[in-house]
Amino acid sequence: RAAEWQLDQPAWSGRLRITAKGKVAFIKLEDKTSGELFAQAPVEQFPGIAVESVTDSSRYFVIRIEDGNGRRAFIGVGFVDRGDAFDFNVALQDHFKWVRQQGELARQAENPEQGPKLDLGFKEGQTIKLNIANMKKKEGATGNTRPRPTGLGGLSLLPPPPGGKSSTPVCPSGERPASLSAPTHLPGTPITDSLLSWPQPPAAPSTDLWGDFAQAPG
Repeated sequence: RAAEWQLDQPAWSGRLRITAKGKVAFIKLEDKTSGELFAQAPVEQFPGIAVESVTDSSRYFVIRIEDGNGRRAFIGVGFVDRGDAFDFNVALQDHFKWVRQQGELARQAENPEQGPKLDLGFKEGQTIKLNIANMKKKEGATGNTRPRPTGLGGLSLLPPPPGGKSSTPVCPSGERPASLSAPTHLPGTPITDSLLSWPQPPAAPSTDLWGDFAQAPG
């Protein structure tokens, strides 16, 4: 009980720090000015015999200090502020919680098959629902497009402009027809479009070179 202690005349006052080395936590009582170590209590488990709380206050504890030569002693410590006593408890709890987690991870690493397995399979009768937005086809969206006529080799054949002259016909193979009729035109109208004046094969030479002169009078 803390009421049995001489709280108005403490034997020593200073600061308390908690450090850790491996799995062991150390409660260190140090001089608040110089930082010189007054005493320390190694804690191997919490709660345990190394740190015990009193029955009549939440600000006072009994800790077991050691001098490193095998000598031990139990002393009472107390905090002026109740918040500091709460932080003292939480610091010890967090350290030993970390120790337990490290032990579990080590056991799982040694025996990975003993760990819990994640089952992602469907149970019997289980269904899922997928909500995929913007996947509905618009009505009439495909009826407004008209394919452009394409020729052989992916070339587009455009229709002739209105009121213009017809161009030379082209075969599917890209070559002009072998025989074309001579273009017709009105009398007195010269042919100015080079596309309509198709070169004609030369006439066969006459065997009688003097026939024209023989028909002339005189």
